[in-house]
Amino acid sequence: MLAYELALAGVETLVLEKLDRRIEQVKGGAIQPRTAELLDLRGLLEPMLRRATPRDPVGGHFAMLPVPLDCTSWETRHNGPIGIPQWKIEEVLEERATAAGARVLRGTAVSRVESGEDGVAVTADGLEVRARYLVACDGGHSTVRKLLELPFPGRAGTHQAVLTDIRLTAVSSLVPKRMGHISTMTRRVGGYWAMLVPVGGDLYRFTFGHEGQADTARDVPVTHEEIATALREVYGEETTLGAVENSSRFGDATRQLEQYRVGRVLFAGDAAHIHSPMGGQGLNLGMQDAFNLGWKLAAVIQDRAPSGLLDSYHAERHPAAARVLHHTSAQRVLADTNPSEDVAALRDIFIDLLRLPDANRHLAGLMSGLSLRYELPGEHPLTGRRVPDADLVTEDGATRLSALFGSGHAVLLDLAGAVPDGLPLPPRVDLVRATCADDLGAAALLIRPDGYVCWAADTPADCDGTLLATIDGGLTKVR
Repeated sequence: MLAYELALAGVETLVLEKLDRRIEQVKGGAIQPRTAELLDLRGLLEPMLRRATPRDPVGGHFAMLPVPLDCTSWETRHNGPIGIPQWKIEEVLEERATAAGARVLRGTAVSRVESGEDGVAVTADGLEVRARYLVACDGGHSTVRKLLELPFPGRAGTHQAVLTDIRLTAVSSLVPKRMGHISTMTRRVGGYWAMLVPVGGDLYRFTFGHEGQADTARDVPVTHEEIATALREVYGEETTLGAVENSSRFGDATRQLEQYRVGRVLFAGDAAHIHSPMGGQGLNLGMQDAFNLGWKLAAVIQDRAPSGLLDSYHAERHPAAARVLHHTSAQRVLADTNPSEDVAALRDIFIDLLRLPDANRHLAGLMSGLSLRYELPGEHPLTGRRVPDADLVTEDGATRLSALFGSGHAVLLDLAGAVPDGLPLPPRVDLVRATCADDLGAAALLIRPDGYVCWAADTPADCDGTLLATIDGGLTKVR
């Protein structure tokens, strides 16, 4: 995702990927509503929807509780998660990134990193590369983080589970026929908890664990018999394992880097933060890191902004991840596979709360990412918030707000003739005059390339003095 954002801005970008090929495993299989909106800004959502897994139109979840989350009041076109395997997301992104000019070198593992005042030197399988910046997007066991000897504070996991893609030759009546709400896909039997998700034909995504399971090293292979036993125990003798396509072990450790920027090296995704997989947050959190960092890093590399602008990446994204670590920790308690009497009572109370519209809206905004607000300077109540993907009419005809961001530029949206003619705008800031049947809450909005408002005005008079200063301070220079 980051490679596409940088290449779209015209930045020479090289991806060093240690894997020879994509792992076609159904992991990270949900695009949350806010991530869907961001992908739509770049025209990336449609090719992913074509690859998505058919599912019932249900909302997301909190702690696997049996009340769907409703995002309707957040004014989004995406009321629930989109089911799609991570490798298919990667496929779309790699195609678009390379088409935009990024290079991807597979089978190239980083082994050395030296960061100085003027750039970074990277050694990867005998290849020596010098660059102005390095971004570590290399996962929870980040090689770059270890090479720089950076602490990764937090707490170790308390539960371990298996994720595997399997083919079934026979199924019992207990096996779900279609992807639906997670509470309908999960079973607890004989000390096991399991989730079996149909993803097409005889292929299923099977996730399971056992309350008495001893800790097993992540690299210990998952055996055919281990999977078959779990299937029989949870879904009955009639459910027959045909083949195991792939498998892996995972845990629920919670950790976060103290700083996302260390000189010329930055961290994004699981390299910067890991957490319980509750709620399908990890893939989305990492992609949103990339949307936040991409336009800032491009501006710095192209000398449209000083390097200090990159500090705002940490300032904005570290709290966003901390919030996810916080609520996934809470979900881990509520979703305990062997709850105590007290936890069971807490679950009942939480289920009742989720049926209240205000409580459901709050958690829907949290889990979908739609409620995220960055702490940006400015008095207007829209500052730091996302803008719904409204229908607009411009001089070129009807369009959607999301269609204005395909180039990766910032957009100055004038909805009431509030922006004076002849206003000197810097490169990569597009002035769009439009009308909108919906009230977006302002006469004019300056929207960053990542879809968040950094300035808004209610009257033409409000444009005087503050707009250019915000463009100068919010998009090109250090605030």
